[in-house]
Amino acid sequence: MKIFLVGFMGSGKTHWGQRLAARLGMPFYDLDSLIIEKENLSVADIFAAKGEEFFRFLEKETLEAITDQQESFILSCGGGTPCFFNNIEFMKKNGKVIWLNTSVEVLRQRLQRERMSRPLIAEVSEDELQRYIIRKLSERRMYYQQADVTVSEENTNLDALIRILLQNEQPDRLKEEL
Repeated sequence: MKIFLVGFMGSGKTHWGQRLAARLGMPFYDLDSLIIEKENLSVADIFAAKGEEFFRFLEKETLEAITDQQESFILSCGGGTPCFFNNIEFMKKNGKVIWLNTSVEVLRQRLQRERMSRPLIAEVSEDELQRYIIRKLSERRMYYQQADVTVSEENTNLDALIRILLQNEQPDRLKEEL
C-alpha cells in the first residue's frame, strides 16, 4: 500500500504520517527530507540558491523515485507537491491520496511559529500571513480536492485515519492489527 498525505504546509502531514507508519508497521518518508538529503541543502537554501522551479523539479523526481523503489510506504508530501507536473494524477495512479484539510486559523497559528523555517512564508509578515494562507489555499484547493479521501485534520485521530485507509484497501496484516 502506498499512501500519500497532502495538504497545506502546517496541516499535520508529517505528524500523522509518522504515527500511521509506526502503528501500521510501514516505512515513513517525508518528501522534503528526502530532497534535503539528496541535495545536502535545506529547502530554504535550495529555494534561495536555485529557485522554486528547480525545487519543484527535484520534488517530482524524488516523488517518482520513491514511488518506484518502494513497495509500501506513507509519504508526507510538501504543500505544493500535488500542484505541479501532474503530481496529483501520478499519486492517485500509484496509491491512495489523503488530504489533511486543516482550517485557516489552525494553519495560521502553527505557521506563525514556524515562519522562518518555511521559505515560502519567511518574508510574509504576521499581519499578512492569514491572507497569504487564504490566497494559496484557494489556488491549491482544486488539486487537494482530487485526493481519494479528505480528512478534517483537527477532528481526526489515529484510529479514524486507519479506518479511512481500510475502507477501500484491506490487507490482511492491517485487518489483523485492528
